[in-house]
Amino acid sequence: PGEGGPLTVGVDDTRQAAAEAAAAAFEEETGSTVETVLKNFEDIRADFNAQVPTGEGPDITVGAHDWLGELTANGVVAPIELGDKAAEFEQVALDAFTYEGQVYGLPYAVENIALIRNTALAPEAPATWDEAVAMGQAAGTQFPILIQVGETGDPYTMYPLQTSFGAPVFVQNDDGSYTAELALGGENGAAFAQWLAAQGAAGVIDTAITYDIAVEAFANGQAPFIIGGPWMLGSFEGLELAIDPIPSAGGRPAQPFVGVQGFYVNAQSENALLANDFLVNYLATEEAQLALYEAGDRPPALVAAADAASADPITAGFREVGADAVPMPSIPEMGAVWEFWGVTEANILNGADPVSTWEKMVADIQGALDAS
Repeated sequence: PGEGGPLTVGVDDTRQAAAEAAAAAFEEETGSTVETVLKNFEDIRADFNAQVPTGEGPDITVGAHDWLGELTANGVVAPIELGDKAAEFEQVALDAFTYEGQVYGLPYAVENIALIRNTALAPEAPATWDEAVAMGQAAGTQFPILIQVGETGDPYTMYPLQTSFGAPVFVQNDDGSYTAELALGGENGAAFAQWLAAQGAAGVIDTAITYDIAVEAFANGQAPFIIGGPWMLGSFEGLELAIDPIPSAGGRPAQPFVGVQGFYVNAQSENALLANDFLVNYLATEEAQLALYEAGDRPPALVAAADAASADPITAGFREVGADAVPMPSIPEMGAVWEFWGVTEANILNGADPVSTWEKMVADIQGALDAS
């Protein structure tokens, strides 16, 4: 097809209606046609990677920012030109979709974890982890604070506590982009590992607590606090909640990962200019981003839409925490980390020597990076 279309947009059922509403305005104003291609979200990345090199696949696909390293390495996505529109987005959302100085996705939603507080059990927010535990114990509930771990660990949920010790996973450049240099070792990593061991020994953080157990316990009023994301909120209806920053355990800011959802342009698209126009002028509008927000309950990436959505204090709370969060690394090297990270944390919680176990993890990750 030439620059007149039809433009194809790959979406899942959550984003379909909002994308089609934007497409209707685009069709009316440009005379082009837009077709949505419905897929399960779990299949989108693999299908896009397979289809684009053969000249297939949609012109635009919905996706997550942490796919970026793989998609750029495979040459299946093209940069987009935001122009003056870039200034209208939350900075963390733009940073997430930026690779080697170029923006590769149109962000529409930001998601991150925070401290979810049952205000009936804890009227005030804790300033530190120790204060949260003390407040939880004073509340007399079964659990002072809930954090999902499971037998294989959950380093995503644990990450803000790790960053509070100054042990991020990779070194970041001045512009916020990630290098391939590991930063989770050394004295700061050892301090975090020792803290983990102490929490495990005290029974405060327990590998027996899975996601489902944590959510059910909090919903039943068995803890004043849970660390989690907006995806949990549907299970907490009837509770009076507040969203607070995650309390620091190590003295530095507890920075969770932020995930950004957006739309990528097919590198082989013959409708690249049309695709860019649709993204920048029709999906980067307050109306479109609020429609996507209402479908997915994640704070919008466009500042004007995020301001409107922040009339809801729960959304405003997650947004405030997300503004100080760090993008999940989208560099290809991140793939070498997960295999070792969570199980190491779980082993330390269950009594393994913290420092030597953590150092072995760092060495194993470095070995995997060197071999790749």
